[in-house]
Amino acid sequence: MPNRLKQVLFPIEPRVFCGQRWVNIGLRCTHLVGVAGIGGGFLYGLDADSWSVYWQITVLSGVVLSLIYIWSSGAWLLEMKGLAVFLKLVLLTVGSMIPELRPAAFILVIVLSGLIAHAPARVRARRWLDIPTR
Repeated sequence: MPNRLKQVLFPIEPRVFCGQRWVNIGLRCTHLVGVAGIGGGFLYGLDADSWSVYWQITVLSGVVLSLIYIWSSGAWLLEMKGLAVFLKLVLLTVGSMIPELRPAAFILVIVLSGLIAHAPARVRARRWLDIPTR
């Protein structure tokens, strides 16, 4: 990887912007509202029209959160917290494509979210892929 690209993707100190903590908190709250809203659809097979706006809220807030984390440092993609997001996307995609698996996929997403969110920092930040970043 060219040195300049490494510097952009993996800054020595993570980038931050003024108010980033509060933006993250607001986006996480929005994301939780979206997740709660899609729960009925995934767990009880409700008509998609009744929860599609919550799906959009969940996806949009999740994408913005991910982009902030990647902008701060691309190392997020190499850490367990980045891997967990990828796994959650896979589970939700499977649930969307195979209706019989929706409840299990949704519950696994919730469990995975809780495990990673409340794990010690050394677990969340542990590299699952060891690519030299410096």
